[in-house]
Amino acid sequence: MVDGTTGGEGLLFLTDEQLRKGIEAMFFAYRGFTADPDRILEGMDYGRAHHRAIHFIHRSPGTTVSNLLSILGVTKQSLNRVLRSLVEDGLVESRVGKQDKRERHLYLTAKGAELERALSDAQRARMRAAYRAAGPAAVQGFRTVLEAMMDPELRRQYQGLRDGNA
Repeated sequence: MVDGTTGGEGLLFLTDEQLRKGIEAMFFAYRGFTADPDRILEGMDYGRAHHRAIHFIHRSPGTTVSNLLSILGVTKQSLNRVLRSLVEDGLVESRVGKQDKRERHLYLTAKGAELERALSDAQRARMRAAYRAAGPAAVQGFRTVLEAMMDPELRRQYQGLRDGNA
């Protein structure tokens, strides 16, 4: 028998209380997941927008500003502010496109790659520990839940990145 407190195995319907607990767990998990990178970025006058840009530039070297805008879902103005500081500080290099001179292709510099590694190492360590504690079935279930929460277009974008089609 499931009493609603054991994680809801076998339930097709979750109570509002169970959903509230899940929402709160996600909120606090996100705080934990971003805490280590936030501490690293704190003294650099960078925030999470910088972290996300660095992550996706590393993930897809040569990505265009337009593609990064699409992935991050931010305004051109806000991304330009972030990129300007990363370029000025020598973390990102912006190159004019070879086929289309209007395009700017983004690459991490050695200094940018070093920062990306520090940020990602911190998050990988936290994720690795959580995955080990939860076990393989929970990891797959977690991914399934996250993908099911994504809007269809974002899910396709995520799956493209996951499958190496950046």
